[in-house]
Amino acid sequence: MIIGFVWPESHSSAAGHRMMQLISFFKERKCSVIFASTAMESPFSDPLDGITKLSIQLNSSSFDSIISDLQPDLVLFDRFMTEEQFGWRVAQACPKAIRILDSEDLHCLREARKQTVLKNKAFDLTSDLAKREIASIYRCDLTFVISEYEVNLLETYFKVPSFLLLYLPIWAEISTLKLPSFEDRKDFIFIGNFLHAPNHDAVLYLKEHIWPLILEQLPEVSMHVYGAYPTNIIKACHHSKSNFFVHGRIERIEDVFLKARLLLAPLRFGAGIKGKLLESMQFGIPNVTTSVGAEGMFGTLPWNGEIVDSPEGFAMRAVKLYHDKVEWQEAQQNGFSILKSRFTKENFELRLKIALDNKIGNVEEYRAENFTGLLLMHHSMQSTKYMSKWIEAKNQNL
Repeated sequence: MIIGFVWPESHSSAAGHRMMQLISFFKERKCSVIFASTAMESPFSDPLDGITKLSIQLNSSSFDSIISDLQPDLVLFDRFMTEEQFGWRVAQACPKAIRILDSEDLHCLREARKQTVLKNKAFDLTSDLAKREIASIYRCDLTFVISEYEVNLLETYFKVPSFLLLYLPIWAEISTLKLPSFEDRKDFIFIGNFLHAPNHDAVLYLKEHIWPLILEQLPEVSMHVYGAYPTNIIKACHHSKSNFFVHGRIERIEDVFLKARLLLAPLRFGAGIKGKLLESMQFGIPNVTTSVGAEGMFGTLPWNGEIVDSPEGFAMRAVKLYHDKVEWQEAQQNGFSILKSRFTKENFELRLKIALDNKIGNVEEYRAENFTGLLLMHHSMQSTKYMSKWIEAKNQNL
């Protein structure tokens, strides 16, 4: 059973694409998969063919009856917020079920960086959000972590035992489509879901601080911005006289990724790994991004483009890479090398299967080793459980 924070939209976000990869993994192994969520489906939600879909309610004992009847062997929580809401109910009704958290990215890391960039606050990983997220990791039998950087942060800074973590990035492969040459490509692109704050900020930063510097040197080149759920602020960035075009959602990313010469991703905060950068590598597009953008993706390999944090340096390297065919081709090959060595599906499917088999066969031993998790599951520590019960009782009396 997967308890989704939202219904997956693989054409809208990297998170949706990641969820569909996990669903496919379980389906390929002949598992009976149930996807449940409190959210409403949208016209862009994936169809989820071949699996059972359930609508569930927050703070309602109706979920207890559902989970008790189903008795799943494994429950996957999509982000720590769903574990807070439903983890104690799963543990109560199905104590033998393996509880897994798919972190997507470390929310506390992303939020700490956001506060630093947008509000000029000191970087702080001891926030209430961090405490909630780390507690959720301890309550679960295993947490999927999408970035090597975040695995290291959890183990060294937060002292989370390694047996509670599994490095499991989005997997990606080089496109099998015929990739256009340097000469057959033109313009810059950005793509991202604008419900995601780092993407929203990146486009505003690009428009105000970077694009004018690029346009001054490349007056005939255009910037094309794509992505689901653009806000009015993002739409207002559209300015044809300065060659800055906001297009909104696209259904087939290959339609634009096979035309562009460079992807620009000036991400000032965020966490996890960036789907847009994996996609740029897949379709042979070098990119210019920031240290936050490239974090956890390339290991010791050369990056497939440039990593620059200042707007002046970002613009300068974008112009240089746009013009330099040899450097562009080298960057393209670097991207292919990163995909082959670090993100192929085969590299992680076996690792995931072994980790799950190990947990299923030895769950009680692992739980005994995780005393902090046992402590956090104790009734005296379960504030979310009793808050939920209070809300349910209050709703019944309305």
